[in-house]
Amino acid sequence: MLKNTKKRAALHNLGCRVNSYETECMTALLKEDGYEIVPFSEEAEVYVINTCTVTQIADKKSRQMLRRARAKNPSAIIVATGCYVQTDPEKIIAECGVDIMIGNNEKSSLCQKIREFEQKNTRPDIPMPSEDFSGYNEMFLTDTSEHTRAFMKVQDGCNQFCSYCMIPYARGRVRSRKIANAVEEAKNLAQKGYKEVVLTGIHLGSFGYDSGERLIDLIKNVSEIEGIERVRFGSLEPMVMSEEFVKELSGIPEICPHFHLSLQSGSDTVLERMNRHYTADQFAESCDRLRFYFDRPAITTDIIAGFPGETDKEFNESLEFVKKTGFYQMHVFPYSVRPGTRAAKMGGQIKKSVKEERAGILIAESKKMSEIYENSLSGKTLSVLFEEESEEGILTGFCREYVRIYSGRSKDDIGKIITGSVNMSISGRLEM
Repeated sequence: MLKNTKKRAALHNLGCRVNSYETECMTALLKEDGYEIVPFSEEAEVYVINTCTVTQIADKKSRQMLRRARAKNPSAIIVATGCYVQTDPEKIIAECGVDIMIGNNEKSSLCQKIREFEQKNTRPDIPMPSEDFSGYNEMFLTDTSEHTRAFMKVQDGCNQFCSYCMIPYARGRVRSRKIANAVEEAKNLAQKGYKEVVLTGIHLGSFGYDSGERLIDLIKNVSEIEGIERVRFGSLEPMVMSEEFVKELSGIPEICPHFHLSLQSGSDTVLERMNRHYTADQFAESCDRLRFYFDRPAITTDIIAGFPGETDKEFNESLEFVKKTGFYQMHVFPYSVRPGTRAAKMGGQIKKSVKEERAGILIAESKKMSEIYENSLSGKTLSVLFEEESEEGILTGFCREYVRIYSGRSKDDIGKIITGSVNMSISGRLEM
């Protein structure tokens, strides 16, 4: 039995940083509406699951969490939202017994939807098709679970239609936040003590395609806010990194030299089948520009191993490309069949054992690259934003290049940016 007369709500997030941001915004909305927020493992009167559909495994986890909420409290109101809701609502209704379903462009109406359900107690509406999305669904982050940095969503939707991806169907077409609204949120976060802002979106590089505003102007406006000392980005497409853009970017002191450019494959023929809109050479040119205008930037990437039809020759082309290009880190994924995508219908599906073997080779290469890059920082003077104290009593934080740094400094330095020399320790970690 619930002892507290105040309504309790629990939320669970699955998926990307955009989903995480939206979950934190929904948490704030529930708090403002009078709810006490409790861990998802506890009994609550409202459960909100922000689902993901990037892979079949993500779909399965989404269903599991919805069923777990119902089992925790059979009389609770179960709310399903997010990308899986947008792509397969009928299956969720049939298998998970949800009470409310909210589309990706309606998350700001969470509390209103709950009140409507309490009044009517009717079957949940089917979220509208993604192609009907219109306008940017404005949400405002008032607080975040992060201690020192805040992720801020500024863009939604995608027009790329990569052959392996469901996101354009789940998130709709490109929609951009107004720069003025983003600046207002960033000012609020700065006033609360956040020194670092991470701009994120579903396809961040397309910011402004629909509104006529420019990504570089958004970046400049946010970086000029008093209290904001660092600005980072989520994933960017390589073709965003034009000469003009990178040059302007390098003139903004608050920009952190850490760039995540999504590669997916270093083979042109595989990139073509993926419907990626660049070649390996064009990707390499973007990396070269970043290295010309920034001193030792940390460049990270995503790569898929075993995409349908990937031959030994194509895999080796991809492997040689990443070796030649060099990254700080690679996030490696064995290709996962996603029903409803063009890639799922392609011939030449690769055996699981082959995909895992290729992924293992790339992961081993990524570890070598990380060691090389981190060693290159040893002996350098870096600025570190310290974030927390480990169980060992060691302070940890991240330098501007987003490499973790350790220090024996006082915990009073948490939340501060400290500049000093770092060196590689015997244990293989960078210490200040």
